[in-house]
Amino acid sequence: MEAKGIKVIASNKKAYHEYNIGDKYEAGIALQGTEVKALRDGRCNLNDGWVDLSNDEAILREVHIGHYTHGNIMNHMERRSRRLLLHSAELKKLGRAVQEKGFALIPLKIYFKGRYVKLEIGLGKGKKAHDKRESSKEKDAKREIQRVMKSRR
Repeated sequence: MEAKGIKVIASNKKAYHEYNIGDKYEAGIALQGTEVKALRDGRCNLNDGWVDLSNDEAILREVHIGHYTHGNIMNHMERRSRRLLLHSAELKKLGRAVQEKGFALIPLKIYFKGRYVKLEIGLGKGKKAHDKRESSKEKDAKREIQRVMKSRR
């Protein structure tokens, strides 16, 4: 699953359970130095995060990047807002989708691509309770089919 030069730091598996994810976009993140070092240590949690579109920019909110262990008093705040780096055309397209159609922007995965930190965000629409049960039934059925196929080989 990992492509050449891509190292996944954290993924948001809860997002696929809570939302129907449509389009996916790759965005850069404006980070401080200690945040990058903490990410290299794998100190990140995307589960509570969301993306806010305001003033023609995308802001990543409520994503927890832990403190860098060898940092000093200049260490970063763990849950600060971080600016996402997207093209203006992408921002306009996402803004229209969020306003008109009721979609939400959810952080799905944070990873290193070469030496850069990238964030994969998904355009998702919230699932109802019965949709969640249905998707878990489908997942169980697929798992059972795989188990049977493996035993026949």
